[in-house]
Amino acid sequence: MFKYVQLQKETPSSKACIDNLYINIEHVTSTTVDCHISDHKIVSTSFELSQNVESLLETTRKLNHQQVLLNACNYLDHLLSSHSFDQSSNGIDQDSIFLTECILRPLERFVIARPSTRKPWEDCGCSTDQTIMSTISFGVTCAELKKLMSSKGEDFNNHLNEKLGGIKHLCGLLRVDPNKGLDGTHYEIEARRKSFGSNIIPCKVSQSFLQLMWIALQDITLIALLLAALFQFVVSLITEHFNLHGEGGSNLMSEMVECLAILIAVVIVVIVTAGNDYQKEKKFRALQDQISKDHTIDVYRNGNIVKVIVQDLVVGDIVVLKYGDSIPADAIVISSHELRIDESSMTGESDLILKNASNPILLAGTYVMEGSGRCVITAVGVNSQTGVIISLLGATKTEPSKAEEAEAKDSEALELESDQAILQQKLGKLTILIGKLGSFMALLTFVVLTTRFVIGELVLGNKPSYSWINPIIGFIMIAITVVVVAVPEGLPLAVTISLAYSVKKMLLDNNLVRHLNACETMGRTSTICSDKTGTLTKNRMSVTQIYVHDYIYRDISCYQPNSEFLNILSVAISVNTAYTSQVLKPVKGNLPVMLGNKTDCALLEFVLTCGIQYDEVRCKYPEDDFVKVFSFNSVRKSMSTVIELPNGSLRIFTKGASENVLQRCTRILNNQCDIVPVRPFNEINSSVIQSMAEAALRTICVAYRDVPANFDLSDEDNVNENFICLAIFGIEDPVRDEVPESIAKCQTAGITIRMVTGDNLITASAIAEKCGIIKKGFNYLALESKDFNNMIRNQSGEVVQEKLDHVWPRLRVLARSSPTDKYVLVKGIINSKLSSNREVVAVTGDGTNDAPALKKADVGFAMGISGTDVAKEACDIIITDDNFVSIVKAVMWGRNVFDNISKFIQFQLTVNIVAVLLTLLGALFFSKSPLRAVQMLWVNLIMDSFASLALATETPTPDLLSRKPYGRDKPLVSKIMLRNILAHSIYQLIVLFLILFFGPALFHIKDGSHTLTSVHYTLVFNTFVFLQLFNEFNTRKIHGESNVFKGVCSNVVFMVIISGTALIQFLLVEFGGSVFGTEKLNVPIKYLPRCFAIGIDVDVDNFHLEEIHSSEVSRKPSKDAKLVFIRSVARVRQEIGVLKVFKENVSPYDVKLRRYSEMKRLRSSSSSYDLRC
Repeated sequence: MFKYVQLQKETPSSKACIDNLYINIEHVTSTTVDCHISDHKIVSTSFELSQNVESLLETTRKLNHQQVLLNACNYLDHLLSSHSFDQSSNGIDQDSIFLTECILRPLERFVIARPSTRKPWEDCGCSTDQTIMSTISFGVTCAELKKLMSSKGEDFNNHLNEKLGGIKHLCGLLRVDPNKGLDGTHYEIEARRKSFGSNIIPCKVSQSFLQLMWIALQDITLIALLLAALFQFVVSLITEHFNLHGEGGSNLMSEMVECLAILIAVVIVVIVTAGNDYQKEKKFRALQDQISKDHTIDVYRNGNIVKVIVQDLVVGDIVVLKYGDSIPADAIVISSHELRIDESSMTGESDLILKNASNPILLAGTYVMEGSGRCVITAVGVNSQTGVIISLLGATKTEPSKAEEAEAKDSEALELESDQAILQQKLGKLTILIGKLGSFMALLTFVVLTTRFVIGELVLGNKPSYSWINPIIGFIMIAITVVVVAVPEGLPLAVTISLAYSVKKMLLDNNLVRHLNACETMGRTSTICSDKTGTLTKNRMSVTQIYVHDYIYRDISCYQPNSEFLNILSVAISVNTAYTSQVLKPVKGNLPVMLGNKTDCALLEFVLTCGIQYDEVRCKYPEDDFVKVFSFNSVRKSMSTVIELPNGSLRIFTKGASENVLQRCTRILNNQCDIVPVRPFNEINSSVIQSMAEAALRTICVAYRDVPANFDLSDEDNVNENFICLAIFGIEDPVRDEVPESIAKCQTAGITIRMVTGDNLITASAIAEKCGIIKKGFNYLALESKDFNNMIRNQSGEVVQEKLDHVWPRLRVLARSSPTDKYVLVKGIINSKLSSNREVVAVTGDGTNDAPALKKADVGFAMGISGTDVAKEACDIIITDDNFVSIVKAVMWGRNVFDNISKFIQFQLTVNIVAVLLTLLGALFFSKSPLRAVQMLWVNLIMDSFASLALATETPTPDLLSRKPYGRDKPLVSKIMLRNILAHSIYQLIVLFLILFFGPALFHIKDGSHTLTSVHYTLVFNTFVFLQLFNEFNTRKIHGESNVFKGVCSNVVFMVIISGTALIQFLLVEFGGSVFGTEKLNVPIKYLPRCFAIGIDVDVDNFHLEEIHSSEVSRKPSKDAKLVFIRSVARVRQEIGVLKVFKENVSPYDVKLRRYSEMKRLRSSSSSYDLRC
């Protein structure tokens, strides 16, 4: 054994301590190595050896002499080297592993200087820590733990106590200190993951791109189109082979090119659709990963409470459980205080289950609804009971029966139906309606084309033959493409893209969206029921006033307590607050860091300012020694802790809402710490509590009482009486600086803010007035829970909607509210029919009992910092900074989503009307559709995928908050949108029919109605496409704005898609040839400047007409129809002027003069409307 160096500063006690540590280490090591004791015994003695090693190193280091510590390190290194690492059949022998675990890790953690950095096991050929990690075995296996957690009742207790020796011995087998937790080193965590698995349940494998393509190909319209093209190709081959074609001769090559073009177009549509779905899936996965990363739990690591991501937990972790937590993995309770668990997610039972030593099993996915405690993780990931169930479900899904498939589809449909947002319901109805109309128009197109063809053939004297098959199949293909174009399958894509894009951007604004539909619903919100603490206030609490000894100290710095009183008060606060609440030292000169409950932290900070270290008090009274704890809940509105005094009697500390606790106090401590009768409650309430509340302070009363050891603690009513008041604290929580401005923005946007808080009425009203929720001169209501319930319930205690309708419109503050009050208020506002558009309600919550209201609300917001896991699970959006400003940003994004989708609807309905009517009327007059099937597929691609990307990625602007909310019953297509759709459709049809009917004469080109490809029909196709591109600019503004180009350059996606589509269209026209049914448009160069000049002139005139129209509509909305008609006539005349440029070769300046003379004539003819250009 190495001897240490005797120092002058070394005391005899330290020398004796070090000698004793050396002896203990030598004894445990010799016993273990020489006797080769069992694995279980090794594990049980590991703590003794580890603690002795750590004590030796810590003691020698405190002597502040490097040589002493170096000698200790050399001794431990020699101890390791003296016991050879012999290879056994299983690798390295267990004794060496034991020494490595218990000696080397503390040695490496405490060492300052070592003579050699070579590790002992390297002499036996082990090159890395991974070799040691792979051979370490714990005292219990993963299979044994899995079997333990799967047992229930008496079987579980027998297995735990008899086979594993109880919970303390199980911790020894798992090599974890139940009070300090794991060391948390990478080496240790990885060893546990290797032995017991990770806390990750593999999710369903994402579909590959090829699988998504196959799914996209299942679309019935695309299948019909492919079958028709294939059938046409086969018929063409048969006709050519048997020479069955008519007098027109063979046209095999063109028909094969047509079929190939359709095939290519379908492939492109499938690839684009699959690509969008693939991106959507990636975004969903990223969202789920983000939610998982944000889910943390308090864990003991190396004696400290730290937050650990749930996925990083391992078997052996000691988890701190508190009110509202979600159990992260299967575990066993070590200690608990009134710990009640909601196991309905696992067992279906709604009753809360008390967890203690007789029923210690905890299952992953259940929730802590009351109390607190500590537990040790025993099964994680797929080895937990939740993981086993999910694994079984995954196994059955590989080969499901038809009945199971049907049942799964039905349940999935019901889930989707119940989860549908307001927008989705309306979109579904609109899609069905358009689909039916499109199908009818497609059938009508087919009937017209077929009838004209048959009549024409019969008039010519041709009898029915095989040559008729190809034209009829072509008519079928045209009808199918009409359906493809008419059915707005791009609507779901636009919704998904807009929502996914918004979700990604909202995350930057501190809004983590859990349900995509909540984005759009937030745009309709007309009422927000908000919490106060942390949302409207900073949640940075501090004690500013105190009432003690029957005197109020307005300035806390003036208070100088005597030591006897301070001792009682410091224990009352330190013990009767959550031990997870801590006040840490400031970082870089900032304020002290507060962890846990902010009210508790304010009281603990007060204790620190009085010169008492609360952590030292807590060390004297560890949680395991508490006799009983009555945890805070919404019913008690207080927290009580019972401890045992040295004389054997019990002391009960309590703290909570001043009105509740003070009424249970009969005595008070005076300045000399004598117990004297307390003044009447009404006097203290008016002079102290209300005085603090008027200063916007939260009031907390702290009290205690002493009872004998045999006192019955099961009778809570008997416990909560005859207290001795210690103090009433006035705690300040300042309003966030940005909240008043944000609330003013909401009020401008037509959103009513209602504060629902647990504070008393006076404090809540003072805060509401500071925030701007309550304004002087307005007949607003501020009620306490008791008065609120008296006003809305009948004699039987049932809520009456008619009574509630008389209260909620004027209600702005609901104080001392319970979770039931919040739920009743939210439900009543949603069900009310007072508003014309019906109210859409958003709710904020952070507590477990807020879950019902969060679920009932149209949009539920949970607090990311102070919110419990239960609240986060029930909500739609998590506010990661607990700030009300983030809710305002969510409103802005919600309205932006609704606008973007409305823009796409306006654009697509315009294209649908024009495309269907152009095809139908073209078939009626020319026996041929002006647009070929492949061209219509390209149009469908433009208006579905490209337009949805272009229009769904517009960013929000502050102007969105200048409008009133949409409400629940607002039509999806507004009057302005309907006007725009009709006006743009009429204009486009006029332009297209002018080219279709008069194009050959205007442009001196051949009529294309009798040829397969022609400049004439290419011009129609090209004009149609560019009309849609320019219409995308128009649809950027759907609320009557005049400048459609405002902010267009800020949307890079929009500009890229418009430019890219125009470029592809140019390539299709110039190089598409017979594949796309196009001919090159050889426009003379001299026409280009003229076209550009006239185009600029048209845009300017158009801009003025929009301004005129907007101003007139705002003054005389009843005259919309005539203004629209005048505007349409003007645009048609302008277009005719453009066509005359090509026909007459006139100067653009002459056209300008004609434009202004035309506008002058229009002004004179409609002077009653005061049209001014």
